[in-house]
Amino acid sequence: MEKIAFITGASKGIGKELAEVFAKKGYSLIMIARNIGELEQIQSNLKNKYQCTSKILSIDLTKPESIDLIMDAFKDEMSNVDVLINNAGFGVSKKFTNVPLQDITSMIEVNITALTKLTYRVLPYMMAKKSGKILNVASTAAFSPGPYMSVYYATKAYVLSFSEAIREEYRKDGITISVLCPGMTKTHFSERAGLQETLLFSGFLPIMLAEKVANIAYKGLMKRRRIIIPGFMNKNMAFFMWFAPSWLTAKIIGILEKPKV
Repeated sequence: MEKIAFITGASKGIGKELAEVFAKKGYSLIMIARNIGELEQIQSNLKNKYQCTSKILSIDLTKPESIDLIMDAFKDEMSNVDVLINNAGFGVSKKFTNVPLQDITSMIEVNITALTKLTYRVLPYMMAKKSGKILNVASTAAFSPGPYMSVYYATKAYVLSFSEAIREEYRKDGITISVLCPGMTKTHFSERAGLQETLLFSGFLPIMLAEKVANIAYKGLMKRRRIIIPGFMNKNMAFFMWFAPSWLTAKIIGILEKPKV
C-alpha cells in the first residue's frame, strides 16, 4: 500500500529537507506551501532523483478556509497518509506593538490554528487504520518566554504542550505524535523574522543546517521520540530554559534577540 507523507511549509528550509528525506525513504508526498513555483521545482527534483510520486498545492494558511480546501483537494489520498508533518510557521522579531496587528493574527493562524485544524482533520483517518505518525514542528523557543518575538515564542509553547497532550490521548490508538524543537537553523526563517541584526545571529551560538535537522527529525519520529531536539547545544539550552526561572530566561533571550537598530 502507498505510504504518503503530508508536509506543510514544504518549499523551504526544514520542510523542504524533510520532503527530500521522505522521498528518499520511498514515501509519496503531499506538499503544501504558498509559492507554487518553488513547489513545482521541488516536485520535479524529487521525481528525477527518487522517482517520487507527489502532489502539491499552493495555499495561504492564514486564510480560515485553507484547511477545508486542503482536505477537499486531497480527499482521495487521506486514507493513505502515514505521516503528517505540520512544519509551516513564521515569526517576527520586533517589540510587540511595533509588529502590525495583521502579522500577529497571521502568525497565530499559521503557527497554531492551521496546525490544530489539520491535525484534527487527519487524525480520524489514522485512527481508522490504527496507525500513523504526526510530527509537529515547534522550536527551542517553546521552552521560554521570548522578548522581541513574544507571539512566536508563545505559539511554539502551544505546539509543544498540544503535541505532548494529544500524544498521551492517542498512544493506545497506534498513533505516534512527536514534536520537533530545533534551535537556530540556516533557513529563510531568520531573514523573514528580521533576526539578522540581533546578537543571537552574530555567531554567539552555532547554527545548524536544515538538512541535518531534517535527518535527525526523521530518525526521532521513526523511533517514536516524544520531543526531538537536534544538536547537543540546543539540548543543553532547552534543558536550561525548562528548569530556569522564566524571568531569567526572558532577560537572557531579550538581550540576545533585541534588534541592534
